[in-house]
Amino acid sequence: MRRRATVHDVARAAGVSLATVDRVLNGRPGVRAATAEKVEAAIAEIGFQRDLGASLLARARDLKLTFIIPDGSNEFMASLAEAVERRAGPALTDRMHIETHRIKALDAHALARSLDALDIRHCDCAVIVAGEEPSVQAAVDGATRRGIVVMTLVSDLPGTQRRHFIGIDNEAAGRTAASLMGRFLPQGGKVAVIAGSLHLRDHADRLAGFRAGLAAEFPAIDLIGPIEGHDERSETQAIVAELLERHGDLAGLYNLGAGNAGLVAALEASSRSGTIRVIAHELTEPTRRGLHSGAIDVVLDQNPDGEIREAIAAARSLALGGNGQALTDPIEIGIFLRDNLR
Repeated sequence: MRRRATVHDVARAAGVSLATVDRVLNGRPGVRAATAEKVEAAIAEIGFQRDLGASLLARARDLKLTFIIPDGSNEFMASLAEAVERRAGPALTDRMHIETHRIKALDAHALARSLDALDIRHCDCAVIVAGEEPSVQAAVDGATRRGIVVMTLVSDLPGTQRRHFIGIDNEAAGRTAASLMGRFLPQGGKVAVIAGSLHLRDHADRLAGFRAGLAAEFPAIDLIGPIEGHDERSETQAIVAELLERHGDLAGLYNLGAGNAGLVAALEASSRSGTIRVIAHELTEPTRRGLHSGAIDVVLDQNPDGEIREAIAAARSLALGGNGQALTDPIEIGIFLRDNLR
């Protein structure tokens, strides 16, 4: 068996001192860019992988992770918070302390304030669900400059200094919804689209994928919207009720955000539940109920427990592994009908 590469091997391969390798691995200043590139090239060439268990033992304190997750009536966000809570206890055995902050949904200033309040002495990594507002982007970059690793969850912020993203390919999810809707409605017809907020990258990407998929394969489908329901059940219920009233020939609904309890309630209160093809996201109690009753045809799911598992693994790797990239398993898109519910 091949011997595991060590920091001594990296130093020899790069032609630098152990102290320089240590600075690069831990992201500390004092290393020229050209020298850092030599060290990173040597790491890649010899296949060096940092022993994160040893790194934890060598630290003067345990690793501290903070999840910042929206509060409110969004059942999927509640399931993310519950998944974090389930894993917080077992993580203590790995010297990892995990806490969750719930903030008002779609409140950019609340998220920015939470990020600005994080102290490197008490937080090594922050995992956030965020929109693309300038105040949030600035707060992400500010936390990164203070030495806090910031990761995005569910919805990405690619224009910032965030280190990693955990979530599904949302454009692919939108294309999947388009492919299903087009097959449901081969003759075309009106399809309404409801979003939570187009300031959320995941919602904007789903919409882009949905539009592109329909335009490429199902041009006979006529889109209405998108209409923003802000992921609230009451607002979404009112939107769906109005759509049903105004469009007697409505053939389909795609809710690419949350608020599905309202969507199901509006459909079931009408006489048209089961006659309109409906696609929604996230397998939660309301969407399960909608699948069982026939109000919803398909649910696209992204497995919150799997996302939190991968987020914790990536946070541990990035917080202890310096400037390298986290390697995580992709989050697959689950497709659920009434027939294959877990």
